[in-house]
Amino acid sequence: MATCIQTMVIGYIYLALFLSSDIGFFRGVESFGINYGQVANNLPSPDKVLELLSTLNLTKTRIYDTNPQILSAFASSNIEIIVTVENEILSQLDDPQQALQWVNNRVRPYLPNTKITGIQVGNEVFTDDDTTLIQHLVPAVVNIHNALAQLGYSNIQVSTPSSLAVLDQSYPPSAGSFKSEISGIMYQFLSFLSTSKAPFWINAYPYFAYKDDPNGIPLDYVLFNPNAGMVDPYSNLHYDNMLYAMVDAVSFAIAKMGFKGIEVRVSETGWPSKGDLDEAGATPQNAATYNRNLLRRQMANQGTPLNPRMRLEVYLFALFNEDLKPGPTSERNYGLFRPDESMTYNVGLSALSTSSPSTSSASFSLASSGSRIKVAPREYKSLVHWMLVFMLISTLYG
Repeated sequence: MATCIQTMVIGYIYLALFLSSDIGFFRGVESFGINYGQVANNLPSPDKVLELLSTLNLTKTRIYDTNPQILSAFASSNIEIIVTVENEILSQLDDPQQALQWVNNRVRPYLPNTKITGIQVGNEVFTDDDTTLIQHLVPAVVNIHNALAQLGYSNIQVSTPSSLAVLDQSYPPSAGSFKSEISGIMYQFLSFLSTSKAPFWINAYPYFAYKDDPNGIPLDYVLFNPNAGMVDPYSNLHYDNMLYAMVDAVSFAIAKMGFKGIEVRVSETGWPSKGDLDEAGATPQNAATYNRNLLRRQMANQGTPLNPRMRLEVYLFALFNEDLKPGPTSERNYGLFRPDESMTYNVGLSALSTSSPSTSSASFSLASSGSRIKVAPREYKSLVHWMLVFMLISTLYG
């Protein structure tokens, strides 16, 4: 009985502290964002999503279009949002006037109330199944950039996210190089990034590497757990996780093209909580561990071994499970949350209160896998706090 009472008391204390403060999950993690995909028919409304992001104190998100409902709902909030030009319309933006019209119609109406900080022109264009898209990429990027400058919004960065398949080699990181068949257009794109000071975005998934070779790749290495890691034999840099090795492979590839000072950022990374029988490692436990350990690194503002003084900016994939995504089961199960806003798995309180990357499990869990994260209205937080204090005293002395 005493143990039960003690457990209840601890629970009340933690809940009171959480509800009576504005701590939130991700406060102070400036280099961390989350992808807000919408390939689903059961997601909460954009205003509910904004409420969820605000509860978590997340201030950066990325969407895969220019959804007017989302851009309107996020107006006057502190959420920085990156929008996307869909691949299907890239060819139209070869025309500068069409690019200007796109910015005027899809972006300008929401500025400055909505904090649109970036435009991604297409998604994984360099490796898209439609090989004709690549010819339109650089003209579209340049035209969107020029249209923004013409309208007085040159502070909005323009780039495109690429998959790791743009690399011909990625191991060891110092051997990183771009595929020869895209080198010409990649050089043009890197020239634009160098001039405009925009970042190179990469979608990097250690999960895919592990799934393809679970017997050859140590699970701890891809999950950021303590491990011996590997030393690049040419650079002598030590890597204790695969994500940083992937990012540095891209940086080495950029340098081999003759460019310096282009920042590499991660537009997508994550781990599925469910998969098919042939999808090794797709479990709630691994997903929780990967995202928890990644968050710890972000809280510590870590850089990669090649650029240790530059904190790595990362966008987690994804906010929600998306039930209409095609492909294997894993594709529909990358979400940190279910559509009803319950957590897909337990992130754990210890992961959110320490910057140490060495612990792979949480000692105390704030929310169970079925609980919902909601914002307590500010005027009720103090009341809730004192109600819980009263319950605590009654439990101890009643």
